[in-house]
Amino acid sequence: MSETAIFAGGCFWCMVRPFDEQPGIEKVVSGYTGGHVANPTYEQVASHTTGHTEAVEITFDPDVISYDQLVDIYWRQTDPTDAMGQFQDRGDS
Repeated sequence: MSETAIFAGGCFWCMVRPFDEQPGIEKVVSGYTGGHVANPTYEQVASHTTGHTEAVEITFDPDVISYDQLVDIYWRQTDPTDAMGQFQDRGDS
């Protein structure tokens, strides 16, 4: 049975590829988490007025890849000590 994990990490495009390339990952969907606007557009989120954060929703097979392994991949993609971005991607969304 598949499970789902959601990770926010600055730029969702930067978060898709590292997960998408792993065995056991069934689907990676880019989107937004949090916020106060229903179904925001990219432009709305980029305007920093909706309160959303870019995120990825990962559907995975826990018999092939564990949640702990997903977390390990996540920490290689983002810097928790940098509140204004991830690596070259700057900004609060």
